[in-house]
Amino acid sequence: MTEQRTAGSPEHRSYGAGHRDSGAGLRPAGLRLRPSVDRARPDGIRHRLDSARKSLDSARKRLGGVWYRLDVVVRDLPFGLLLLIGSFLPALRSNGTVIGGVPDRPHDTLAVVVILLESLPLAVRRRWPALSLALVSGGFAADQLLGYHTFAASALGVVLLSTGSHLERHRRSFVAGLTVAYVALAVSLSHLGTGETATEFTTFYMALCLAWGAGSWLRTTRQAEAERRERVAVETRNAERTRIARELHDVVTHHVTAMVVQAEAARYLTAAPERLEQSLSAVSDTGRRAITDLRHLLDLLNPDHGTGNGGDSGAEPRTPAVGRVLTLVEQTRRAGQPVEFTEEGTPPESTGSSDLVAYRVVQEALTNALKYAHGSRTLVAVRHGEREITVEVSTDGTGSRAAAVGGGGRGLAGLRERVDVLGGEFSAGAVAGGGFVVRARIPAGGRS
Repeated sequence: MTEQRTAGSPEHRSYGAGHRDSGAGLRPAGLRLRPSVDRARPDGIRHRLDSARKSLDSARKRLGGVWYRLDVVVRDLPFGLLLLIGSFLPALRSNGTVIGGVPDRPHDTLAVVVILLESLPLAVRRRWPALSLALVSGGFAADQLLGYHTFAASALGVVLLSTGSHLERHRRSFVAGLTVAYVALAVSLSHLGTGETATEFTTFYMALCLAWGAGSWLRTTRQAEAERRERVAVETRNAERTRIARELHDVVTHHVTAMVVQAEAARYLTAAPERLEQSLSAVSDTGRRAITDLRHLLDLLNPDHGTGNGGDSGAEPRTPAVGRVLTLVEQTRRAGQPVEFTEEGTPPESTGSSDLVAYRVVQEALTNALKYAHGSRTLVAVRHGEREITVEVSTDGTGSRAAAVGGGGRGLAGLRERVDVLGGEFSAGAVAGGGFVVRARIPAGGRS
């Protein structure tokens, strides 16, 4: 049942006071309500303006893409049409270029031909710059000698700028020919016109040279930018090839070295079938690991890598973590190398590329130990700090000295580059007694 209250009742006044802030309820008679401010309205307007701006930007980009996909002749034609139309407008007819003082002549059919000759060749000023300049120059000469003085005569400066920017061959010969043609035009105009001084002809010639020089400067700038981009592209390709070669060296050399050592040992185990089977199994396992690492490396070269389109979301991680160093040590032990492994500390949550670099340091050091100090005692120590990873691999025996002498040095040089990129420290060299030590301090959290 609906309850009605009068305006002067206490219940009514209490109800209105309780809802004054929200604007709800009734108000005593005679009070003027203050219009509420819609705070959402400015935000809504701003949102609509942002949406409209984004739509305009998107449309502008689409139109720009369509425009630049058009042929260069189609893109250069509108300016020539603009000069063509402007030459027939009464407001622009008296704004033509005049040199030589030849009396003005009314436009006739021949004037239309001259205007077309001055304006339409601008459409091919980038595709055939020499032809465009020759046609426009011929139209300009006819325009001045016949006294039309059309608005389209201003195309001469534009075509000189464009030709100076895009003409590739015989530039000096072309400039010399244009200079001779201008001298002949100046002499003809001095006989037909009221007579301008040589200074005026020279000033106009300098203006034309300025247009050509501006085009030449644009050409030089464009060539310098193209050379810079080419140089950057070459450097990028070389750096990428070096990186790929370094990765292949790290992956292939270690596994193949271990397989060769294991296969050589298997030749002397024919009298012990159990040990022979164990050695062949080690060769097989090493080969499988080599194939897996190579597959991961090739996946990194896949253009779809990291985009979720490679179809390898269920594959194991491609970046070897420091925790896999133990697997590396076990593989080296199975190849007949006595390796002692110690690991201190806990790896930080975010190591960036540091774990991969630490893994590669141990991998390269163990590979050199297998190649040049096979059978010598090897110590691997990995220490995890809060901000860095320290790796030390030492090999006893005189055989380690051969690594520094007979090795190609590609692996150690690659390790030094990896560590230097992350801002760490790397050292490798022989020690007293014929051993060889590799040390690396790698800041954690470094980017690859």
